[in-house]
Amino acid sequence: MLTILMLSILMPLLIIMTNHPLSLGLLLLSQTLMAALISSFLNPSSWFSYILFLIMVGGMLVLFMYMTSVASNEKFKLSNKMIIIIAMFSSTISVIQIIDSWMVNLTSKFPIFVNTPIMPYLNKFLNFPLIIMSLLIIIFLLLTLVAVIKIINIKYGPLRTLN
Repeated sequence: MLTILMLSILMPLLIIMTNHPLSLGLLLLSQTLMAALISSFLNPSSWFSYILFLIMVGGMLVLFMYMTSVASNEKFKLSNKMIIIIAMFSSTISVIQIIDSWMVNLTSKFPIFVNTPIMPYLNKFLNFPLIIMSLLIIIFLLLTLVAVIKIINIKYGPLRTLN
């Protein structure tokens, strides 16, 4: 849970420093995934976070199709500030995970503490009733993507016309 909270703090910092639309979309999708996981941990029912994530994935598919057709040849490079921030946060998260695993091993030696799973709701998305719904929505989005590609007709090229 602490790692997810740290990553959800990192994402807005990275969004400020990016200038490429596809990297902004990827960061927005990962921020939505973090928000969906946090709300899934906090709520007894995971439907809200599940619907939120599926709506964002559908919107990001449309954004991805549009941006790849408009700016397909634009170069993508990371700035030095972004690389430094990613390195600092990943090392901080690694140190926190090492300290946390050390503390769990230390507390498991004492009979006072009870070993309970920290994230029991992580498997809610992969349980039996929801996995069928997930697969149906994934297949529906794939068929919709194929239909849009067939409608656009590939021989006409990108959606944007060059002057």
